[in-house]
Amino acid sequence: MITKSQAQTLRHFEHATLKGSDGQPVRCRAMGKCQVWKTRPNEFKLPVKHGLYQSFYITRITQVNGIRVINQP
Repeated sequence: MITKSQAQTLRHFEHATLKGSDGQPVRCRAMGKCQVWKTRPNEFKLPVKHGLYQSFYITRITQVNGIRVINQP
C-alpha cells in the first residue's frame, strides 16, 4: 500500500498482482508528477509505466490492489 506522501516522493514501485513472464512482480516507475487537489486533500493520482507501452494510474482507490514500494535508485 502506498501513502500519498510516498506517491509524491518515490519513483519505483512493484505491482503484486501483475506478473512478468518469469513470474516475478512487474516493476513500475512513475512517469509524471503526482496530481493532488486542494479541495480533496486525501486524493492523489500518479501516472505509472511498466513495460514498453503499458501504463496505469495509482490512486487512493487502486493503491489497495497490491502496489508495493521497492528500494531502487
